Amino acid sequence: MKKYIIAGIGTNIGKTVTSAVLVEALHADYWKPVQSGNLNETDTDFVRKYAKNHQTIFQEAFLLKEPVSPHLAAKLESKVIDIEQIKLVNTNNHLIVETAGGLLSPLSEKYLCIDLIKELQLSVILVSMNYLGSINHTLLSIEALKQRNIPIEGIIFCGDPNFETERFILEYSKIPLLGKIPFTDNLTQEFISEQAKQFSHLQGN
Repeated sequence: MKKYIIAGIGTNIGKTVTSAVLVEALHADYWKPVQSGNLNETDTDFVRKYAKNHQTIFQEAFLLKEPVSPHLAAKLESKVIDIEQIKLVNTNNHLIVETAGGLLSPLSEKYLCIDLIKELQLSVILVSMNYLGSINHTLLSIEALKQRNIPIEGIIFCGDPNFETERFILEYSKIPLLGKIPFTDNLTQEFISEQAKQFSHLQGN
């Protein structure tokens, strides 16, 4: 069974939409180890709402109230996120794991998000979005993963396309393109299902 970590070059760049698409494509289980803020509609709630399949099991670990960096959100609740206590969920199904924030977002005074990724020992699917500075942020994210010997399955671009930005990132990094998820003003289960068709091959890699 395939297990992937969905990580991003920053926050609000499409990780949760990507996770919903991949959960639908693989009929995978979904796990969100750390959620900061938006507890009325968590990322788990979002994926549950927009993935059409009914076999997915949803799990969460740390649910933190404040929409701030996880380390601060935990501190405000007198909690500490210890990555050694976050164990990979047990499933016989495909699994999509969605991270919080960017790779170097702090989970505690001691650990960054990338440290949890290293601890879980899964391949990363890196989500990028085209904006001024995204080449830098994407290449820095790739370098950070490579420095820690974390395998990268590939890149998914979210949002409006930019051919030159995408071309440069792919040619310079040599990381394979897995697909592209366009921006939509009308997010529906049908949109997620349609985008999922391009990723069904990940089951057999």
